[in-house]
This record gives sequence, C-alpha cells and structure tokens, in this order.
Amino acid sequence: MLKGIVHYELTHRLWSAFHDDQARAETEPHWLRSKKWHGVISRHTTPGLVQVCAELKIPLVDLNDIAPYPGVPKIRPDNVGLGHLGAEHFLERGHQNFGFTGFSNDGWSCERRDGFVEALRLAGRECDVFDVNYPGDLTPVWDVEQITALAGWLKRLPKPVGVMACMDLRAQQIISAAQMSNFLVPEEVAILGANNDPIRCEMTYPPLSSVAPNAFQSGYRAAEVLADMLAGRKPKNYDQRIEPIGVVTRPSSDVLAIDDRNVATALSFIRERACHGVSVEEVIKHAYASRSQLEKKFRHYLGRSPQAEIRRVQVVKIRQLLFETDFPLKKIAELTGFEHVEYMCVLFKRLTGDSPGSYRKKMQSKVAQ
Repeated sequence: MLKGIVHYELTHRLWSAFHDDQARAETEPHWLRSKKWHGVISRHTTPGLVQVCAELKIPLVDLNDIAPYPGVPKIRPDNVGLGHLGAEHFLERGHQNFGFTGFSNDGWSCERRDGFVEALRLAGRECDVFDVNYPGDLTPVWDVEQITALAGWLKRLPKPVGVMACMDLRAQQIISAAQMSNFLVPEEVAILGANNDPIRCEMTYPPLSSVAPNAFQSGYRAAEVLADMLAGRKPKNYDQRIEPIGVVTRPSSDVLAIDDRNVATALSFIRERACHGVSVEEVIKHAYASRSQLEKKFRHYLGRSPQAEIRRVQVVKIRQLLFETDFPLKKIAELTGFEHVEYMCVLFKRLTGDSPGSYRKKMQSKVAQ
C-alpha cells in the first residue's frame, strides 16, 4: 500500500507525506491537532481518528477492511472475488471435496467465505465451513487450541480435500493441524491462504499458496481519492473494492486431487526435490513402483510423465521468483535447479509462451493497473 501511495506522489508531485510509524494519530488525538495537515490516509482507522479529522475538516481516506464510517471514503479488497479465485484454484485441480475456515466475527473473512462457497455452488459443489470467533489478541494457548480443533475438523473431511483459509495465519494453523494428523500436504489436504504475505508463506512448510490482493493498487487509489478531495471533488464511490491479482501458487496446493498413494507419494517427492536436480529414477525409487507402472499412472491421473511434472514444478517456482523478487535470471536458474540460464529461458518460454523477462514485465504491469 505504501508503495502505491509513493508511486502516486512521484508521478503527480502534489504533496510531501509523513509516514506515522508510531501510529500517534490513532492513539494521541492532540498530536494530530498540533500539526498542520491537509489530508490523511489511514490503514488502521479508529472512531477517534474519524472524529478529529472531521473537527479539523481534514480529508480522510480509509484503507481498513472493516465497515465504512459515514462520509469517509474507503478503499478495500474485493473479498468476494478473492474467495471466488480460491474456489477456482481448487476446481482447476480436480478437487471434489472442499473446506473453508475463517472468523465468523470479521466481515472481511465472512465475505471471503461467501465468495468461496458461492463459486463452488455455481460449479455444483458443496463446502464444509469451520468458522470461529477471532479473539483479537493472539496467544500461544489460543494457537494450540485452534490447531487441535482444526485437526479434528480435517479428520472428518473426505480426502483428498482442498481447504481455503481466510488469511495466511489461519492457513498456517491448518498446515500444522494436517501435520499433527499425519496428512500429506498437499496430496491429501491441499491448503490455500489469502493476503500473500511472502515471508509468512515462504517460511511455512510446505510453502503456502495464497490469493494475492492488489495492495499496491489500493494505496495508489487511496492517494488518488485524497488528491480529488483536496481539490474539492467529492468521491463518486465511498466504498471502493479493488480486484485481487490472483493466486500465487506454492507447494501447499500445487497438486491435482489424486487418491492413488503411489502417485501422491511421487508428487510429494517431486514437489520437495524438483528444484534441486531430482531425477525420474529417484522419484521411482521413492514411490516404490516400477517405471512402467508409475509412468502409466502419471499419464492416467495427470496426462503427463514424471519428467514433465518435474519441469512443471520448476516453472511454477520460476514464475513465483519472477513475480516476487528482482533476482537476476542467473540467480533464479540456480534456485530452480538449472545449471545453464539459457536452457532455463528456452524451457520457460516453451512451456509458458513467454520469456522470463516478458513474464516479469507482464506481472509488474498487472500489479500497477
């Protein structure tokens, strides 16, 4: 969001901004009154902040994903659309069983749940929902209690199952619950989060797939609305929704729904080792199957060979690194198991239709739209 605001500033040169790192505007109303401000963009808007801005006749734009304050323009994610993308992600992978877990006392979570359930029903599928109240203050005790409760819920779900969480933190708890119950992730329980916090998603094991909202566009749009208000123009829409970017696929959900144990084991091994130079012979040995048997099963369930699956997993990782990092291609080749960057580029274009450079530019322009 901050990047979006800064980008608007740099391209329009309308003002200089102060980043309130210590959130003094929220906790110390007199501090806001002591300065000569012309406008405020707030990520954690409170009734007190709304009141002070109204008293001082300072335009306020709200980026918090809660119910709008009267007269205060709000920019927030299209949560229903975000849920739709999650459902489509699992449907594309052939899942027949679905679950959603979130927080019944948070409107944004309920919207994401409703979008997920709606998209599944449009496809003729049902969803098992496990919602709880979000306590506000997270404690280790609450975390343990939730993991235990989620483990009990997962045991009751038919497998394989695709489970979406309202946010990445909740998805982490699902992964812990699945591991507690000795379920393979993603082969038996495929898991998808939301918000796409790259650090949180990458530190999870296996790394967590997540639906990415367009935070950059939210920040940019908030700055645009504030500029209009400073110019005396009233917002046309006081509750604007920003479309999500899409699903960032990582290993926690990157598998087709397959109930064959040999294939599931082979896919799990490929997922873990594809970017470290794994061979088909190693996959066969790990899956306890003959080459002809495993090849036949892969063709039946996936429509491709084990070698093609290794390449597919590598390409998924390349896409992720091109989207989330500014690493040079040589570094990306090293991280995805390619000795020669030229071969990586040729393979990537053959399988995706784009060169790595054009794919990166395409994703950057999509975020900035």
